[in-house]
Order: sequence, then structure tokens, then C-alpha cells
Amino acid sequence: MPRPGNVVEKPKNFKDAIKRLIKELKSFYIIIIISLILAFIGSILTINTPNLLKDLTNEISSGLVINTKKLEEFNRQLSANVESSEFKEKIVKILDIKIDNNTINNIMMSNLSDESKNKFREFLNNPSDLSILDDDIYNIILNDSYYEDKLITKNEKINLIKSQDKYNLSDNIASILLKDIKIDNTIINYKDQNKYISMFSNYDIKIKKNNKKIYNLLTKMPNSIKKIIEPPMDLNKIKNMTLLILIIYIISALLTYIESIIMTVVSNKFAYSLRKKIIRKINFLPLSFFDNNKSGDVLSRVTNDVDQIAMTMNQSLVTLVSALTLFIGTLFMMFTTNILMSVTAVLSAFIGFIFMFIILSRSQKYFVKRQKYLGDLNSHIEEVYSSLNVIKVYNGVEKEKEEFNKHNKLLFTSNRKSQFLSGLMIPIMIFIGNFGYVAVCIVGALLTMNNKISFGVIVAFISYIRLFTSPLQQIAQSFNQLQSTAASSERVFSLLDKEELEDEKDKKSLEIDKIKGNIEFKNVVFKYEGNNKPTIKDFSIKIKNGQKIAIVGPTGAGKTTMVNLLMKFYNITDGDIIIDGKSINNIKREDISKLFTMVLQDTWLFDGSILDNIKFNRINVSLEEVMDACKKVGIDHFIKTLPKGYYTNISDADGISSGQKQLITIARGMIEDAPFLILDEATSNVDTRTEELVQMAMDKLSEGKTSFIIAHRLSTIKNADLILVMKEGNIVEVGNHDELLKKKGDYAELYNSQFEL
Repeated sequence: MPRPGNVVEKPKNFKDAIKRLIKELKSFYIIIIISLILAFIGSILTINTPNLLKDLTNEISSGLVINTKKLEEFNRQLSANVESSEFKEKIVKILDIKIDNNTINNIMMSNLSDESKNKFREFLNNPSDLSILDDDIYNIILNDSYYEDKLITKNEKINLIKSQDKYNLSDNIASILLKDIKIDNTIINYKDQNKYISMFSNYDIKIKKNNKKIYNLLTKMPNSIKKIIEPPMDLNKIKNMTLLILIIYIISALLTYIESIIMTVVSNKFAYSLRKKIIRKINFLPLSFFDNNKSGDVLSRVTNDVDQIAMTMNQSLVTLVSALTLFIGTLFMMFTTNILMSVTAVLSAFIGFIFMFIILSRSQKYFVKRQKYLGDLNSHIEEVYSSLNVIKVYNGVEKEKEEFNKHNKLLFTSNRKSQFLSGLMIPIMIFIGNFGYVAVCIVGALLTMNNKISFGVIVAFISYIRLFTSPLQQIAQSFNQLQSTAASSERVFSLLDKEELEDEKDKKSLEIDKIKGNIEFKNVVFKYEGNNKPTIKDFSIKIKNGQKIAIVGPTGAGKTTMVNLLMKFYNITDGDIIIDGKSINNIKREDISKLFTMVLQDTWLFDGSILDNIKFNRINVSLEEVMDACKKVGIDHFIKTLPKGYYTNISDADGISSGQKQLITIARGMIEDAPFLILDEATSNVDTRTEELVQMAMDKLSEGKTSFIIAHRLSTIKNADLILVMKEGNIVEVGNHDELLKKKGDYAELYNSQFEL
């Protein structure tokens, strides 16, 4: 995926380009849809995992937190019992205090302290508060007594009075005062209630404030109370939930792996089919297409553009579907879980993305400049190294260094700024995620404190933050990738839509063995595409079998064009070319190619042995035939000096001279047995001595064949049967070497100019 800030080539018409690409993918529709469905299902499973994590977290936390609701219920019932009028009436009956006049007189006349007597007087004024009395008074007014057939001793009564709201009850009194409490089929008897009351300073426990104390005393609590408030951890349920989450993660990963394999196969097969179509198209395109298009541009369509399409199919297409599903699904799940937390998450992410888009807008211009300056620097380097000898001869090294430093500094500055700004993207994305986590945790903590949500919701939203922010970046990157892919699609399909050469399936095949070698140019007119002026004007000539025809003239006269028309590389504008009585228009191009052996000025060697280069596309050619051809052109001695002789591997980039390359290509032409021979400046790159050897070989090679020789070095065509002198697309002179010299016309002028100083 392109990095944020990278310059993306945009299509002329994005919509049409994508439509065409989808149309071309017709044969892959079913498997692509399957892959997209798998991606969709995987995303849905991923979206659901935070909710499962929430439930798991709540289940685990419930096993760590006491059941406050049950504890509150117990405290409520206990409090209602203790504060009831019945409870208070029973206490009065249990104490059984009887104060008459004699008791009052005895107390007041006793040896008790004045303080005790004063407290007793105060009690008489307010009989409801027994706790103010001293023990001496208690010993007088309290006695052992029976209540509900249970003996209540004086000391038990005194302890009951002193305990006040703590209610430090004896077993006897507790059995009378405290009723059994039933919660969730659990009976809490008076003993357990009494023990619970004695553990706290107040039976009406403020649970939120005393949770820590409750946890500390949990193990000491009576079993019945512990049973209802002890944290219930269902290990089986936790295990099942964990297993379910694990299975979902495994299924999601498996679906992602399968759809990744599917799209990899589809993208590579589609790229393979596109390249086949392009190569087939290139073979059927007219030569005029290559005249108007750079070879590097055509190669870029076969390689870079097709790779771009394949990469998008392999990565961005499924990623876009997954990201959109995650984005929409996550938003839905967040808002259904908790609206306030969802708003917090969205706003926190939105703030981060505002910063990101600001930086992207600032960095774009530096990436544009970087690409421009990089192109300028590469052009300068290529120019300098291709002309290094000239620069050194004219002492221009220092000047070129200054120019290089200028381009290099501009590139350095723009690259530094662009990389710095784009380098902020990852920290910003991390910041967005972390900022979202912090915001969610703060808001979630406040909501948890107020019992609005559970702790599991916070855990779920932490996962949702990750699922929410990641798709936004993926969607942006995918759209950038689609822009570039649409541009590549336009370039590829514009090539595939180019007009091809005419279909020749209805034309009859030519029997090459029966061709004698007669050719007639009949009023031939030819104009290049986009050129109003004809290059060949009303050209007519008859050539007999076995003749050696030389075509000479100044540059641009139309010499090579004549050969291209003869090979049917171009269709003639008007007139006709007739081979042995058959119009060239009625002969297949494939058959035309079989009629001619061509040796061009521009040499071409491929990676392989010298033997394979010379035998190129010829199966039934022996090593002896190849060696014989090489001896004739004078390259045999050079080949034998190589490490492996004819089996030595060479390529067009190897350090052999241009003349040696030319001799190898001439030898390649000599082993082909065709009725026509075309030599287009075939000896231009060889020395004079080799030229004589090659000329002798060519004379022998052309025996019995109709030969066409294009040459600027007129010394190579002295023995031609017929010399055609061309000028501005017309034949101005016809004859052999001696005849044309005697005319003292254009040929004589060309010939004599070779010897002028």
C-alpha cells in the first residue's frame, strides 16, 4: 500500500476505468464474490469479539466482587427486624424492669454515690434511656427472669442494655429477638445473624464505604451469609466463553487466510491473462503504433501497470470490504452498547484524524516536488554519464558537478520535508488510538462508579477503538490504491483497445517453395500516419528473380520505408506490390516474413550461446552449417578464441564490439534459406577489410536470390544488378554502377562525395 503522502497517479475517468476493470474480471466473479463474502464474515466475527470479551470480563469480575445486592437485601431485612416495634417490645419484656416506690426509696437512701443517684433521677424523668445508669443501679432494678421459657440472667440483661445499637446479644436473647431470614432458599438463623452483627460496629452497613472491610471479614462470616454474598465464579462458563472467543479468532484468521490465498491466485491469474493479451496485442499492432509510442511506456504497461492492478486486487479490494464492514459494524455495535461511550470514542478519533489530514495536505506538495526533482536528477545523471567523454574533453566536469549539487540539494530538501511530515503519520495513528483509550477509560470509569455500566463495557470499548480507527486508515489507503489502479487500468486497456492489423484468416497461405522471386512495385504511394506529405510517391519498378537491387539516396529519401512496405510492416496508401503475380495484400504477413531474410543496421543479440543466437528460431540447423556461415563472414576465428567457442553465452550487453555483433547477425541471416534477401546497412559497423569479406559472402549468399541492399557506403554496391537512386520519395535514377556514373547525376554526386575532403 502506498504510504501516506505518496503521489498517486489519478485516472482521467475513475468511474469508467473501474467499470472496465470489473468487466474484464468477469471470469473471476464467482471466486471474487466468495472471497469478499469470507472477508465480510471474518469482519463480522471480529466485530462481535469485543462484546464476548465484555461478557467474559463481567463474568470474571463477578467472581471477584461480592454480591452487594444480596448483602443489601440481608441488611435491609435485618434492619427491618431490629427496628420493628415487636423487637422493641420484646426487649422491654426481656428486661422485665419493675421500679416501684420502695425501690426508688431504697436507691435514694442507699450508700450509692451522688452521681449514680443523679443518673437515676435523670432516668426517672426519661425512662427510655437505660444506658445512662450505673451498674449498681442495674443490680438493684434487674433480676433473673424467664421469657418464653428461657432464663434471662441479670448479666445478660445488663449486657443487652450496654450494647445499645451494637446489639451484643447473648445466645438466649438472640434466639428470642432475631427471626430467621431467607434469601435465595438460604436460611440465615439467629446465631449467624448475631455473629454478623457482632463483626460490625453497625448492623446497617454502608456497603460502598465498607467493601474493603467486608472483603477482609468474608472468610470469618457465617457460612449462610457467606453463601449469599460470596463472589460466584462459574469456571465452566468462563472456560466455555474463552473457548468460544478462541474459536471465533481462529475462524476469523482462517477465513482471512483463505480469502488471501484466493485473491492471490485470482490476482496472479488475472495479471497472467492481461500480460498474455498485451503480448498478443503487441504482435498484432501496426508498426505505426511503435513509431508513436515509446518502447519504455509500452513495457511499463506490461510490467508496472499490470503489477499495480494485481497488487490492488490482492490487497486493497478485500481490505476495502473488510475495512468498510468493520467501520460500519463497529459504529453500530458501539452505539448499541453505550451511546455516551460511543460519542467519546468517535470524537477522540475525529480529533486525531483532523491532525492527520492537516499534515497530509501540507506534505503533498513536497512529495510532488520530490518526484519532479528526482526525475531532474536522474535525467542529469544519465545525460552526464552518457556524454562523459565529451564533458572531460571540454573540461566541463566542474560545471556538471555544480549542476549535480544543485539538483541534489533540491531533492534533499524536498525529500527531507516530505519524509519528516509523512513520518508523523505513524505517531499520529498511535496517538489517535491512545487518546481514544484514555478518553474511553475516563468516561467509562465515571460511568462505572455510578453503576451505569459494567467493567466489561470498558474492555469492549478499548477493543472497539482499535477496530474503529484502523479501518479509517485502511479505507483511505485503499481509495488511494484504487486511484492508482484505475490509472493503470486506463493505460492497459487503452493499449488493448488499439486498432489491430487486419484479420488475415481468410487469406490463403503461400507455397514458399514455388516462389521464384519476381517483384513489381506498381504506382506505390505511402504516407505515414499524421503526415500529409507522402514519403513514397507513385513508385513503380519491376524486379526479376535473382537480381541484386541496391537502394541509395540521402537520409529521409525513403529507402528503409521501401523495405518496410515490402515486408508489409506498413500497409501501402495506394498502388500495389506484386510478388510472383500475387498482390501483397492477398498474402499473409506470416508468409511474407518467411520469404525474406533480413540483416539490419541495428544489431540484436539475446541472452544465450553464440550458437543459439545464430540459429535463432531455426531448429534443423547443424553446428557445421553455423560454422560455415561464420567462416564466410569472417567471425569464426573470433568465436574460437572465446572460452567455450560457439557455446559461449553472450548477450546484447556483453563487451563485444559493434562490428562483431554485426557479423554474428549477418551469419544468422546467411543460414536462412529464403528467396529474398534484405540488407539494410548490414556492413555499416565493420572495418574495410571485414567489409570485403562480408561483401564476398553476401555475393555468394545472394546467388539465386532476389536481394535488396540499402547502403550509404556505395563501395559495397558496385556489383549490384540494378541501383535505385531515391530522392524525396521518388526514384530519380535507375541503372548499374557504371551507367549511373556516366550520367553524372545524383548517384555520381553521392559516389564522388565519399572521396571529397
